Amino acid sequence: MTKLPPEPDQNAAKPEPSRIVNPRREFLRSAGLFTGTVAALGGGLELLSRRPGAVAESVVPGLVGQAKRPLGPYDVSDPVTPYQQATTYNNFYEFGTDKADPARLAATLKPRPWTVKIDGEVKKPMTVDIDTLQSWFPLEDRIYRMRCVEGWSMVMPWLGFPLAGLIRRLNPTSKAKYVQFTTLLDPKQFPGQRSDVLTWPYVEGLRLDEALNPLAFMAVGLAGRVLPGQNGAPLRLVVPWKYGFKNIKSIVRITFTEKQPKTTWSIAAPDEYGFYANVNPKVDHPRWSQATERRIGDLGRRPTLMFNGYADQVASLYSGMDLKKNF
Repeated sequence: MTKLPPEPDQNAAKPEPSRIVNPRREFLRSAGLFTGTVAALGGGLELLSRRPGAVAESVVPGLVGQAKRPLGPYDVSDPVTPYQQATTYNNFYEFGTDKADPARLAATLKPRPWTVKIDGEVKKPMTVDIDTLQSWFPLEDRIYRMRCVEGWSMVMPWLGFPLAGLIRRLNPTSKAKYVQFTTLLDPKQFPGQRSDVLTWPYVEGLRLDEALNPLAFMAVGLAGRVLPGQNGAPLRLVVPWKYGFKNIKSIVRITFTEKQPKTTWSIAAPDEYGFYANVNPKVDHPRWSQATERRIGDLGRRPTLMFNGYADQVASLYSGMDLKKNF
């Protein structure tokens, strides 16, 4: 049975000042299409689309090196995890099982050129370049809680676009009930794939109504910067009411299916990791309690919230379901 790494060391490094850049220009530069100097904005996060309904007096605390900005309708007000900690303490087994492996080895990942294959129960299968896919949507920022199944958590300022918008554009058929995501399979770029710790490539999935929930998000950036390799460049899923392993990284394929797809961790340990993986303090992992969590950068533990604090937005998706059986 696959075992998870130990819980985090709370003596984490202190954050470094952030360099805020224009993510679109950074993406172009990383693809070799932009040769000018990317200027630091100096004042705060450049929003590539302004969110409607922002409350002027409600501001985001804790953004390192960034001016405070209004909270959007999907943002949480929790202090944001410092960028250095968010990018140096990661689970990404494609690089290795140690928390430091992803940041140490991320340079092996080449996020350009990159394509995403769209297939399955969809009216027009296609393979699309990542920059083309990204250009379909105005980018927006969202500050979400992230809860790892291991019992630690962060607060992440993502940049990206709603998954629902992508699904509607891709136009799945009436048979589509689920959407499956697949990570790049390339042991040269992902040295961790040379081991048999998991079955590769990494695969995750959502029920279609979950994927269409407004909270479901496709991230291409983090804290105003292009998404780092260790955090899932160039494209990752973010579903904040689920445990972190559902947030699949470095996506190269999106497949619409009629039947529930098998997912990597439910294959590795079906008695420990279910398909839904909703954050639930009342359902313990077989080897530890899920009632509390350790927020990276904080001392002590805090109570874990049902659906990670997003119950008002997502509880109706599971009405009538046995959440202990459907874990």
